[in-house]
Amino acid sequence: MDRLQQAISGFQTVDADPAYKEQAAKNLGRWLAEPEFASYKPQLEWLIDQKKWAGLLDRFYQIMPFGTGGRRGLVGIGPNRMNLWTLGASVQGHAEYLKERFPNTPKLSVALAFDVRQFEDQKKNYNPALPNPVLHLSSKRFAQYAACVYAANGIHAHILPENSQRYLATPELSFTIRFLQAHGGLNISASHNPADDNGGKFYDERGGQPVPPDDQIMADLVDQVTLIKELSWPEAQRSGKVHGLDEAPHRAYIDLCRKQSLVKPPRFDEIQIVFTPLHGVGSMGAMEVLTAQGFRVRPVEEQMKPDGQFPNVTDLPNPEFPKSMDRAEALAKSLQADLVIATDPDADRVGAMAPDESGNFRALTGNQIGALLTHFKLAKLTENGTMPRRPIVVKTLVTSNLITRIARHFKAQVVDNLLVGYKYIAEVLHQLEETGAYEEIEGTPDDFVLGCEESHGYLVTPHMRDKDSGASSLLLAELALDCKRAGSNVVAYLRNLEKQFGYFRHEVRNIAMPGVEGKVLMARMLNKLRNSPPKKIGALAVTKLDDLLDEAGWMGPYKGATDKASRNVLLFQLGENARIALRPSGTEPKAKAYIEVCSPPCPRGLSAAAWHKACTEVDATAVKIAEAFLALCK
Repeated sequence: MDRLQQAISGFQTVDADPAYKEQAAKNLGRWLAEPEFASYKPQLEWLIDQKKWAGLLDRFYQIMPFGTGGRRGLVGIGPNRMNLWTLGASVQGHAEYLKERFPNTPKLSVALAFDVRQFEDQKKNYNPALPNPVLHLSSKRFAQYAACVYAANGIHAHILPENSQRYLATPELSFTIRFLQAHGGLNISASHNPADDNGGKFYDERGGQPVPPDDQIMADLVDQVTLIKELSWPEAQRSGKVHGLDEAPHRAYIDLCRKQSLVKPPRFDEIQIVFTPLHGVGSMGAMEVLTAQGFRVRPVEEQMKPDGQFPNVTDLPNPEFPKSMDRAEALAKSLQADLVIATDPDADRVGAMAPDESGNFRALTGNQIGALLTHFKLAKLTENGTMPRRPIVVKTLVTSNLITRIARHFKAQVVDNLLVGYKYIAEVLHQLEETGAYEEIEGTPDDFVLGCEESHGYLVTPHMRDKDSGASSLLLAELALDCKRAGSNVVAYLRNLEKQFGYFRHEVRNIAMPGVEGKVLMARMLNKLRNSPPKKIGALAVTKLDDLLDEAGWMGPYKGATDKASRNVLLFQLGENARIALRPSGTEPKAKAYIEVCSPPCPRGLSAAAWHKACTEVDATAVKIAEAFLALCK
């Protein structure tokens, strides 16, 4: 029996859809036989000999889906892994899309960015004694290959020079596309994913990601790719279609972030901020903004070097998880610093820790940072007399309703029903730009105050169209500075918000379901909850279920397959003060459950002890509901 037949027989032992097994056999046959995949063959044969059928099936049962603006996942061998072939097919499809979108344009151009990642097979999935074309594959190499494909298709690519020691953060790429008036862009990054992951995220001419139905048009063109046009790197450079990015966009980005300042700059010794990029690119954006604005920034030295293996980071390089900031916290305690700021590897997300009155550092959730920034900016704009005529605050539907309460207190217009993904916040800005309205909201991009997403993503200027750590970090630092000048601190500021607007507790629970088997289990779980929804979750009755896949609901008919995938969301309302949202992640093999429980504002005259008890009860309710809901998801 040859190896392909062995694999086909082995696939039958895996609990998966027969159609997946049939497709895996076809894809594996191609990769074993066709010359363009010859370099992968030694490792493929070894994988078959190891008889790890579930892993092999997962690599080959599909071509990695082109969703949420691109492809992201494990680097590896096979069409369901990130490698030069899956990226090349994506870029070829994007080239075709640009030619359709901008017909008869003589000089199509894109801007390219890449992060610090380099695949070193941390999970030991491959045989180190055999040739392996994906081993040591870096984000820079991916980006240069993408430039070669664009050049072969007659599209000009702007990329950092070969010898550059700099990187472009995700928000800086968004800005650079607009600065260069490029027709699109590509970022090679897996954001805060594990070290063995990578991805390619595509941008439109506005510096955001395409939304339905445009993303579906692009996805269809990617799926239709049968031939990847490419040049070698030397050929691409000689073609005149690969251009080195100079410092002009970077300087303009830093200046734009600094223009978002709301308070007088600090004196040198007035405030200390500990900063860590978690081995990513944040020192070349957010930290530079803070330093240029006069903040005394103390770096976490052992995490400053750009390194895609993230050697000195506990757990994942993701500031959503407080453990990732343990070294920053230790430094901040030793210095008695006023604030910790952390950015994720591609520097679009911001994490923070702040000391309370006892000097103990408290990690701030993404929702809490969003609430702090929303209130601080609206309050300062009001105080300075610079509030836009029709202020607009934008958030996704899984982001805290505390932000909605704060925004409405300042009489701001609120968009708070968006699907998860910053491209939807960018689309609100585009609609304001084009029509002066979004649904019932009226205004222009100049009325935009802030956009936020619970996963630590914030945007405080309409001149970018993706979440941005640069200007957001500055705003957060200025909040800490303003508090210190008033003899207070960030934690006290947050507590006052909770008393004024209500105490909110959030729980985000991840339901990991990796591999092809996980995909089957996830579909079963969602179908069960959709078809037989619970009447109670814990002690609370389900008062409303919103299935966003329902075309008769408020979202209306689908705009394409990508729209349908994004709308695979269930919303459970549990009375007036609790809700749960469940959705599969668009970038990782898991589902996410978002639980929010809140209280009314603190009644006037209520004692501190009574208010503390009310907050504790909210905490306990949130944990109980989260546990009860996870039990229903099994």
